[in-house]
Amino acid sequence: MRAAIACLLFLSGCANLAPDYARPASPVPASIGGAPTASALADPPAWRELIGDIRLRAVVELTLANNRNLRIAALNVEKARAQYRITDADRYPTLDASVGSSAAKNANTITRKYSAELGVSYELDFFGRLRNLKDAALESFLASEASGRSTRISLISEVTDAWLTLASDQALLSLARDTLDSRQKTLDLTRKQKDLGYATELALAQQQGLAETARIDVARYQTLVVQDRNALILLVGRELPDELLPDGADALSSDANKLIEVPAGLSSDVLLHRPDILSAEHSLKASYADIGAARAAFFPSVSLTAQGGTSSSSLAQLFKAGSGAWSFAPQITVPIFNAGSLKASLSSAEIERDIQVATYEQAVQTAFREVADALAERERLGERLQAQRTQVDSYRKVLELTRAKYAKGYSSTLDVLDAERTFYGAQQSLIALQLTEQLNRIALFKVLGGGGAKDD
Repeated sequence: MRAAIACLLFLSGCANLAPDYARPASPVPASIGGAPTASALADPPAWRELIGDIRLRAVVELTLANNRNLRIAALNVEKARAQYRITDADRYPTLDASVGSSAAKNANTITRKYSAELGVSYELDFFGRLRNLKDAALESFLASEASGRSTRISLISEVTDAWLTLASDQALLSLARDTLDSRQKTLDLTRKQKDLGYATELALAQQQGLAETARIDVARYQTLVVQDRNALILLVGRELPDELLPDGADALSSDANKLIEVPAGLSSDVLLHRPDILSAEHSLKASYADIGAARAAFFPSVSLTAQGGTSSSSLAQLFKAGSGAWSFAPQITVPIFNAGSLKASLSSAEIERDIQVATYEQAVQTAFREVADALAERERLGERLQAQRTQVDSYRKVLELTRAKYAKGYSSTLDVLDAERTFYGAQQSLIALQLTEQLNRIALFKVLGGGGAKDD
């Protein structure tokens, strides 16, 4: 039996009608950023190496363990794996065993018959139809697996962004509360001065307006902090303990997360290692295999069915000499008329291949833009941060000097109010820019394809 199966396997797969696969030419420039060099890039750091804050690491771990979207993606991978095994199994002979009995009565005579049979059925894959279906299923599985990795990377990026956004709004809330406290004290002082005739109604109204602006900001940021936390919990998939939540500005420190080192003139070939690009390419390869299967359907299919066993009118005599029986039934099926369905199937497979080519090219173009945008934003972030910190220090000094001059009668209330507004706005801008800088680090991790195998 084993020799017969080996012979059948040898006879199958004599031809492959699928077109030869060729990766489409890259639809983007050779280097990202327009630099002439084509520098290589080492694998981006794994997310555990990228994220320095131990609280954020723990949040990401919880997310990977509890997020429902990631769980669905993992189940889809397992489903594709099972589908591949089903399709691959069709290439091999099928063995079936059966044992049966029957009884019939004619007049006063009862006739009994017993049988035991082993059957083999197999399709000779002369034109590669089954092989191409198997290849298509394999590529679909690999595409699903790559999509799962892409979902994982996107989720890490998304939950990190959400955690950092919460930290930013916490910092803005803290700033607004401090500002409200300071302005409320100034308002109380101005009100006393007015009662004593040292301040005007205009000065009191202006100070009241500044205090209410800060009060509005406190209420707004309180709402945002609650919403940010709700969004974070949804991503994680479970309630978060308070010790894993950020603590405002400290969580936005430049040292909290590492920076991916990207050489000048980054080669666009690095995009080909992104999971979403790999998924698109596997889907493209699957469409090539589908064309091969559609072409093979035009040719005859050869099926072999063989049965061997024993039969006897007595159960005790079933396996004794002389009770053996066998049958062998080869079958050739030749398509003659199908109203053009085979041709339409081939045309559909070829069109699907063209669709997958366009999808692949679009994925590469999208990836190129994402990397180029992240690098362009990063290029001046350090300079902007330094300038913003210097601006905050400058406006702090302006406010201190203006208040000192006001206390001596050399400056007006309007000058103090203007200095307070400017200093408050500069502090808000610094927090927003710190968030932008941290989000850019995570964006580079994502658009460069994550940390590869080190993410697992």
